[in-house]
Amino acid sequence: MTELLVEQYGAFVGKHSERVRVTVKGTLVEERPFYGLEHVMVLSGGVSLSSDVVRECATRGIDITFLSRSGVPDARLISPALTGTVKTRREQLMAYLDGRGVALGKAFACGKLANQSNLVRYMAKNRRESSPEVYDRAREAAFTIQDYQRKIEELKGETIDAIRQDLMTLEAHAAKVYWEATRGLLLPDVKWEGRETRGATDLVNSLLNYGYGVLYSHVERAVLLAGLDPYAGFVHVDRAGKPSLVLDLIEEFRQMVVDRTVFGLLNKGVKLELEEGRLVEASRRLLAERVNERLDGEEPYESKKHKLRTILASQARHVATFVRGEGKAYKAFVGRW
Repeated sequence: MTELLVEQYGAFVGKHSERVRVTVKGTLVEERPFYGLEHVMVLSGGVSLSSDVVRECATRGIDITFLSRSGVPDARLISPALTGTVKTRREQLMAYLDGRGVALGKAFACGKLANQSNLVRYMAKNRRESSPEVYDRAREAAFTIQDYQRKIEELKGETIDAIRQDLMTLEAHAAKVYWEATRGLLLPDVKWEGRETRGATDLVNSLLNYGYGVLYSHVERAVLLAGLDPYAGFVHVDRAGKPSLVLDLIEEFRQMVVDRTVFGLLNKGVKLELEEGRLVEASRRLLAERVNERLDGEEPYESKKHKLRTILASQARHVATFVRGEGKAYKAFVGRW
């Protein structure tokens, strides 16, 4: 209930008293109180918003995100107060030039690989008796990914620039093993040639790309709320308009939030469809809902169980306290298997 998804073409989002209303051609389709709402996600074109609802959302710290049909974030409306931090951003920029940047870059990458290894194990654990060969291949893949993780942990350098090339090479080798292993753990009738990012027109890659777009909006919000600059990352290189820190932090959450959700839907035979190489509206909404349900799922974290969306927000705050020198060394989130 913390998220409102608007996916109907031609919808109008307006304010009525203390509630946000979604109507289509004058017919009410959904209504939510502002209280408790954290995020409005617009998943369709042709959607209109009143200035009153935009102002109310900004006042209450409720983000409004616009996603394209392929899952690429088009725009985000946020309160200007979220970008008013100074100390954290200064330290974040300075961290790029010293050991803090190295520690963060290695932690993001190692977290990603640890979760890749764990998800492969999670997907394979029920195959031990029914498909021992598939289970053994997946187990070997998980061990190989762990080997690459150890090599990243052993990298030495004074700055992130000094180790980036080696780090990204090791990360790419692990990714090749990961995608091959997960492809082998899908049902035989799921046709998937391999991982493709931009321009993908097949079902599996379209689902992954769209799911990452939904997750991206949550990561960006967490980064902003932590007072960090989303464009000043460590592993991903600087480029105008590229939210490098968001792309860094999202890495340790892709597997446990999106990949697990997408592969679960496919292996359960849930009906998901493409139209002219793009996900149809019903499939986009279903995937967005399932990703948000997954974010509400609980995982062990700091000696307790917390919702994944809470863990994500906490991880962003840990990045902020680490660069300011106020907290312990940053440790990536690693999900269970």
